[in-house]
Amino acid sequence: MSISLDGFVAGPDQSRENPLGVGGLELHHWHLDEPFHEADARVRDELLTPCGAYVMGRNMFGPVRGPWDEDWRGWWGEEPPYHAPVFVLTHYPHDPIPLEGGTTFHFITEGFDVAFERAQEAAGEGGVDIAGGASTVRQAFAAGVIDELMLDVAPVLLSAGERLFDGVKDPGLEPVEVIHSPRATHIRYRVGR
Repeated sequence: MSISLDGFVAGPDQSRENPLGVGGLELHHWHLDEPFHEADARVRDELLTPCGAYVMGRNMFGPVRGPWDEDWRGWWGEEPPYHAPVFVLTHYPHDPIPLEGGTTFHFITEGFDVAFERAQEAAGEGGVDIAGGASTVRQAFAAGVIDELMLDVAPVLLSAGERLFDGVKDPGLEPVEVIHSPRATHIRYRVGR
């Protein structure tokens, strides 16, 4: 997860025009802007290595609130970077959306535990990645299913928005790797529980 120095993973006022909130894009320059620093490219390539399945919140899938806008198919176009089943948490039922490259978005209305269980079944031995956003990661911490956390700390202060750790009981994070670049400090933590 890309995160600001003051703990935000998205800025305030998220919308279709500002999917990461006002200022939130600043958190992602390390993997979006060329030329890439060698350290950032290494972390980006690891980030893009497919998992067996993913779980994400509806806000990460798109800006649509309430009943579905049936034309919305995600931020990523017809070939999202996941190349695996993605289980999206939502309060509103929706038929699955199959896209190119092996990504199918499945919409789960029964909560995080059901989404994670379905993702584990789909992943087999491939592992499950909690793709975000902040609320979904907080639910994953509460469920005790996070073994490892990679934080990409951008040298940015957002002052408002969506905090990652609000309400999270201390998971006993143990730093196991630190990778530094001018655009971010990437810290891999083992979750101690």
